[in-house]
Amino acid sequence: MAGSMHHPQSGATAPRRPEDLYITRPPWDIGRPQRAFAALGQAGALRGRVLDVGCGTGEHAIMAAELGLDATGVDLAANALRTAEDKARARGCAVRFLRHDARRLGELGESFDTVLDCRLFHIFDGDDRAAYVNGLRSTTSPGGRYFMLGFSDRQQGEWGPVHKLTRAEIEAAIADGWRLDSIEPSTIEITNDPDGIRAWLVALTRT
Repeated sequence: MAGSMHHPQSGATAPRRPEDLYITRPPWDIGRPQRAFAALGQAGALRGRVLDVGCGTGEHAIMAAELGLDATGVDLAANALRTAEDKARARGCAVRFLRHDARRLGELGESFDTVLDCRLFHIFDGDDRAAYVNGLRSTTSPGGRYFMLGFSDRQQGEWGPVHKLTRAEIEAAIADGWRLDSIEPSTIEITNDPDGIRAWLVALTRT
């Protein structure tokens, strides 16, 4: 989705149009699940119907399918979705990929037990963030889990998105309808820096 619009560039750079994304491989497309999300899968934290929102080229949706779960990925970047479908076919995984705006998740008319968000939440602010959070609330089943990996304000310098997340704004955004289980320092792995990017790994339960 717009999830693919959060390319890690200087904060002064405006997001590109979805149709322009993934023409070349972005640094966050590492060809495997992010280590933080892979650990969740190995720990059995993913369950039921899984939604990978802002799925990009589909690594986390495919990971869920490989765990035997019903997996759906949504994104606005058609180039990324084509790559995701090719990957899923090559790996023998049944994954549904949809071109859909993450700010309009309620229009899917579906409920999910687990939602994965890698590098999407931090691109939104104001009305867009409110719309995204409202959509998350409406599509996550009571007792369902939301796991988010987003750029942290602990990352120094201009590298990264305009919106680097603080603990306080994460807590404020999800105050209604969620229980905050944890916010932990983590890392977003990228192809052009072995140290990666400082991130928050957030776990919520829908109340």
